Amino acid sequence: MGSLEEELEKLRVEVENCRRCPLHRGRNKPVLGEGPAPARIMLVGEAPGYWEDRQGRPFVGAAGKFLNELLAEAGLKREEVYITNVVKCRPPGNRDPKPEEEEACAPYLERQLSLLRPSLICTLGSHATARILTHFGLKPQPITRIHGKAFKAGSLLGEVTIIPLFHPASALYKPPMRSLQLEDWRRVGGLLAELGLKP
Repeated sequence: MGSLEEELEKLRVEVENCRRCPLHRGRNKPVLGEGPAPARIMLVGEAPGYWEDRQGRPFVGAAGKFLNELLAEAGLKREEVYITNVVKCRPPGNRDPKPEEEEACAPYLERQLSLLRPSLICTLGSHATARILTHFGLKPQPITRIHGKAFKAGSLLGEVTIIPLFHPASALYKPPMRSLQLEDWRRVGGLLAELGLKP
């Protein structure tokens, strides 16, 4: 096992050469993720969109702009968190990832979790929430019921706190979601102090 940087670089190369599902055929650039390593706080979204696929970076489109605003609401800066997605290649037309696409990408996300060892994971949207809760042995529930609530999970990496949150893109389609999301992220800010994660 090399250094953390070497292991992440190895993972990046694997993802760039990945052919595990048909999504690789339509991609421009896969999106592994970005942020500090190790990462105390990790954000897990769904899949890259149009701009992410162009730039090879997570959350750089309109949803990314709103995410920056939400992070600020919690007293965080983008560069203080590691951001990734369940699926590393853009699904056609920004559709939801299929279960088999999520499965094909699962080993990459699992390796990111074990390498980065986050203390807090914010899941963005129902796909990421179900995937992460299941990974840590918790039962998935509808995001409408559990958004903004903190779940504790034990793992080989120690205790992890998981906070399911709505995907920032949902506020772009449904403006009333905006204030709800800002409120949830204020709650995240309060939790950071409790967990001793305030930057």
